[in-house]
Amino acid sequence: MATYQEFIQQNEDRDGVRFTWNVWPSSRLEATRMVVPLGSLFTPLKERPDLPPIQYDPILCTKPSCRAILNPFCQVDYRAKLWTCNFCFQRNPFPPQYAAITEQHQPAELIPQFTTLEYTLTRATCHPPVFLIVLDTCMDEEDLQAVKESLQMSLSLLPPNALIGLITFGKMVQVHELGCEGCSKSYVFRGTKDLTAKQIQEMLGIGRGTAQPHAPRGPQGVPQQHHQLPSNRFLQPVHKCDMSLTDLLGELQSDPWPVVQGKRPQRSIGAAMSVAVGLLECTYPNTGARIMTFIGGPCTQGPGMVVDDELRHPIRSHHDIEKDSVKYMKKAMKHYEGLANRASNNGHVIDIYSCALDQTGLLEMKYMSNYTGGHMVMGDSFNTSLFKQTFQRVFSKDQKGEFKMAFGATMEVKTSREIKLSGAIGPCVGTAIKGPNISETEIGIGGTSAWKLCGLYPNSTLTIFFEVVNQHNAPIPQGGRGYVQFITQYQHSSGQKRVRVTTCARNWADAGINIQHIAAGFDQEAAAVLMARMAVYRAETDDGPDVLRWLDRMLIRLCQKFGDYHKDDPNSFRFSECFSLYPQFMFHLRRSQFLQVFNNSPDETSYYRHMLNREDLTQSLIMIQPILYAYSFNGPPEPVLLDTSSIQVDRILLMDTFFQIVIYHGETIDQWRKQKYQDLPEYENFKQLLQAPLDDAQEILQTRFPMPRYIDTEAGGSQARFLLSRVNPSQTHNNMYAWGQAPIVSSQSNMDGGAPVLTDDVSLQVFMEHLKKLAVSSST
Repeated sequence: MATYQEFIQQNEDRDGVRFTWNVWPSSRLEATRMVVPLGSLFTPLKERPDLPPIQYDPILCTKPSCRAILNPFCQVDYRAKLWTCNFCFQRNPFPPQYAAITEQHQPAELIPQFTTLEYTLTRATCHPPVFLIVLDTCMDEEDLQAVKESLQMSLSLLPPNALIGLITFGKMVQVHELGCEGCSKSYVFRGTKDLTAKQIQEMLGIGRGTAQPHAPRGPQGVPQQHHQLPSNRFLQPVHKCDMSLTDLLGELQSDPWPVVQGKRPQRSIGAAMSVAVGLLECTYPNTGARIMTFIGGPCTQGPGMVVDDELRHPIRSHHDIEKDSVKYMKKAMKHYEGLANRASNNGHVIDIYSCALDQTGLLEMKYMSNYTGGHMVMGDSFNTSLFKQTFQRVFSKDQKGEFKMAFGATMEVKTSREIKLSGAIGPCVGTAIKGPNISETEIGIGGTSAWKLCGLYPNSTLTIFFEVVNQHNAPIPQGGRGYVQFITQYQHSSGQKRVRVTTCARNWADAGINIQHIAAGFDQEAAAVLMARMAVYRAETDDGPDVLRWLDRMLIRLCQKFGDYHKDDPNSFRFSECFSLYPQFMFHLRRSQFLQVFNNSPDETSYYRHMLNREDLTQSLIMIQPILYAYSFNGPPEPVLLDTSSIQVDRILLMDTFFQIVIYHGETIDQWRKQKYQDLPEYENFKQLLQAPLDDAQEILQTRFPMPRYIDTEAGGSQARFLLSRVNPSQTHNNMYAWGQAPIVSSQSNMDGGAPVLTDDVSLQVFMEHLKKLAVSSST
């Protein structure tokens, strides 16, 4: 039998699923005592180039309240050509085209290794995707030029049949016509007015009600209905208008309205987004579409305004929000959340590319990306490689040359009768679909058995929470299994409708007798990410200290339940291997920028939380606990502890926090580098040592989305703060010789092994000691 570690890895590679518990407690009472809820991290579109292409519709269970899909866990009677649904035990006949199946000749959906399968629905109509650019013109020339060039470049990456549109805004909002040759026409809206979809429709002369004046007439004089919806003046296929759009972008000027000294430019983001959402709503409802918004500053007028135009009034900080002295925040949030709901109802994605040195209002606008599965990218300027490369990666393709983006997905979850759905956290919104398996206890977005993901990528990951509802006095028979099926319908970037079906099974165990089986199946990495998402979800509404107290309570309860100890003897505390890393993940999560808002602006906090809620398990763990590699003359590069003791004078460190890549040169290495030893032929090995972390960093920089910030620093350098703020401060100015260790003498100098960090933060060692004390104490 493979170890649980291998089993967990196998399941993630095959199905994109990680459960917090891989053996499930068989009763509701026992499940609540497990502390970490039963839940899963699920990546619906995990890249699986090896899946067979299946060009027919899936077979559904005939019971109206079930409608689960045929899968390898169903029992099949090959002679009677019947299959029994593993969710509701209904016996279903196979359709006539399955007449030839036998035990030797099985269809793909019954073969055990295909617990995940993708069906391409042949009957569904194909629609090309729609891309609508919403561009801020209140920027300086350099930035505007950089965005224009990036957009002109992106036209060549889009599929030729994709539709494209352009809206620009400053003080006014302009919707550009793309069909006209020779002269550029645009419709102008006031940036201070909030317009309803109906008003926008009437002003632009679009929508289903308006007939075209020159529509070709059929034989009876009835205008022929074909794809020429009147909307085509604003949304044109790329192959028709890429030349004119390239010229139009080239001619765009900065916003002409004069900006008085000491004032901010008048920027109407809220009105522009309203027009964009309204335009797509009435022309392409329920079709894959992206609104790509580029902003260079905060919205200063009209609906969605986040700050006034007086520069002496700074934009809100966390401190202002705590004191509730935020004049515009709640109203702006309401405006953008309303737009986010409208866009998500129609399956449209909203991306926000925000590049400015000050905040731009991401805190208020976050709903637009979070509800619709859009990208949120934050940078200092559009004229940096960080933005340019990130934007290019939006259009990256897989091995088959197809875009890594899907549209308008709905993910439905079916469960065995012993489990119900509590909710989900991720880049999604709930739907009105109410299955029989909805729990009354909600975690995240609950009250539904299906969630809508307007934008979906190979790494998009949702957290689904389950509740065991089986009663304590109704035991599940020995060897029973629980089942969960994820059914994701989506529009592929090629326009095809596809359905990805993943079915998972896990064993039940009675926690009263076999608690060790349940403990052995604990997945501490999945649990850490799941708890981090729950904490961030709470932090949006609760006070910071309350969330930290909740995390601490949960950790202490877990230690009490699964630790091995004698009452009131902290030294006797032992944690089995499958729990041993969990406290350290929690330690780093408590210190992370997701829960500590000190030194971060509200926009940055929104951006970091946005990323944690959508990335897959590996990337999320890097965000919670960064990875540290050491390069030295003593051997090949090696991963080292995220601890002050790893900072040595003769080492180069490479830290990956997901958002930044930091290369840190120890003191001696830095002195040699400044004396240019690497340029001398006899120090070739030193040159190679300096180059090694650069090559590794380059590899990460070239693949990650969004591209991380690259920081090259040295001992005593101002940017060393990025490293020092993240390592566990086991050595500080308070305890240089603590833990009874003599200072380690490094071969190069007489410095300590490690650099003390000037902080009053608690170290992991102290944190663990307190945790053990509280866990074994008879009073807690």
